[in-house]
Amino acid sequence: MTDTLNRRKFLKGTAVAAAGTALAAPALAQAKPVVLKMQAAWGGGIFLENAKSYVERVHAMAGDSLKIDLLSVGAVVKTSQMQDAVHRGVLDAAHYVPAYWYSKSKTASLFGTGPCFGWSSQEVLGWVNYGGGQELFDELMGKLGLNVVSFFNSPMPAQPLGWFKEEIKDAAQMDGLKYRTVGLAADVMLEMGMSVVQLPGGEIQPAMKSGLIDAAEFNNPTSDRDFGMQDVAKHYMLASFHQSQEFFEITFNKKKFDSLPTELQSILRYASEAENSNFYWNNTKRYAEDLQKLQDESGVMVHRTPDSVMQAELDAWDVVVDRISAEDDFFARVLESQKAYAKEVMGYLNLNQPDYKLAYKHYFG
Repeated sequence: MTDTLNRRKFLKGTAVAAAGTALAAPALAQAKPVVLKMQAAWGGGIFLENAKSYVERVHAMAGDSLKIDLLSVGAVVKTSQMQDAVHRGVLDAAHYVPAYWYSKSKTASLFGTGPCFGWSSQEVLGWVNYGGGQELFDELMGKLGLNVVSFFNSPMPAQPLGWFKEEIKDAAQMDGLKYRTVGLAADVMLEMGMSVVQLPGGEIQPAMKSGLIDAAEFNNPTSDRDFGMQDVAKHYMLASFHQSQEFFEITFNKKKFDSLPTELQSILRYASEAENSNFYWNNTKRYAEDLQKLQDESGVMVHRTPDSVMQAELDAWDVVVDRISAEDDFFARVLESQKAYAKEVMGYLNLNQPDYKLAYKHYFG
């Protein structure tokens, strides 16, 4: 009898528990994901693909908890207004580069488009993460009163000097040319005697076609080919110190970011790190393929920028950063932090790295 009663109590309890689960299930199913509205600075091409790749990584880790609504360039605001839109909460996030809001602070350009201390984008990102760069960036946001939090990723190869009507063999040939670039590189090229025009990517090719500019750079062979630069110039100068390191900035409205659960904040952060590797592996392969297509299919003549021109760039950088440092103590402090990191890390790497060109020539000539 006792066993029968106990069995009835067990079955009754199980039924009640099951009913409770059944009642709770719809509430869980109805939970809506957090949706972040992110605008990219790219209307298409490989950089928009990179932005999508970051979003895919977030979605893969967050499941149904977090969704990013990725919008292309100009969907809500102009590229020059993106940071302000994130600050004000008009956008929750943006995918762009610091050079696009450089007008607010010249120090912004040190986070990706600053002078080269013998390092590449990889080492600059090392400084951001392990050399105090992120802390200095956050301090800069505080000084500017901006309600944003940013992560950096995707180490870009050095940007080409760009597209010219003739091969550049001497820095004197650049004097007086109307040239497109952005960020602190504009100051450097002005110091070298060029007349600089800052234009968004999509306006570069039409400007060169119309004669508004004489020469231009954007970023890489794939984007340049997509823009049709091969149709307005045939001399493509690779290698330069004007923007020898750069990477993406993914910025979020700080109030919105701080309101997220810790695990979702971590996903946004670590998806950025994951995309860091994917970008480099994917993009360098694409750049190499498209450089070959520019030569084989479009008759582009590819030249390496002479060392004398790149030395002139370094000399111009010295003038520019000394002038700005004398006017801006914070700029000078960020610069010294970078120099200290580069001296230590590149000191080791330069001693340890073999001459990869030697091995390349050994096998491929």
